[in-house]
Amino acid sequence: MGLGSDMYRQQILDHYKNPRNYGELEDPDFTHVGENPSCGDTIRMEVRLDDAEEAVEAVRFTGDGCAISMASASMLSERLHGMALDDLDALDTDDVTEMLGVDISPMRVKCAVLGRQVAQDGAKIHRGELDPDDRTITEE
Repeated sequence: MGLGSDMYRQQILDHYKNPRNYGELEDPDFTHVGENPSCGDTIRMEVRLDDAEEAVEAVRFTGDGCAISMASASMLSERLHGMALDDLDALDTDDVTEMLGVDISPMRVKCAVLGRQVAQDGAKIHRGELDPDDRTITEE
């Protein structure tokens, strides 16, 4: 592990200690909650869409969990601003791990992708593709 990985570790720690876009959003278009039972992480994402309901106008999250899940949700919340819902749907595990910038052990991948899955499932519920009572549970 070189200097670059130390920089990313510091970035993860910074996002964990000082999460961006943490809190509640006034008048969200959709809100969704998910959890990672293997680690005890829980994340709630609130999203407001643009007037055409095609892109993310604002996002906030709350939750409790390990450094990886909270930092990942924080980084993701910054990345989602202005993102088209189609692009949100297309985000995958590799996108999340690249955003974090460090190798994630297989056991911690569930922590890293929780925020992404919650945002994607929330968008699907908003479009009527998932039951609103379903709660996201990480299974990767």
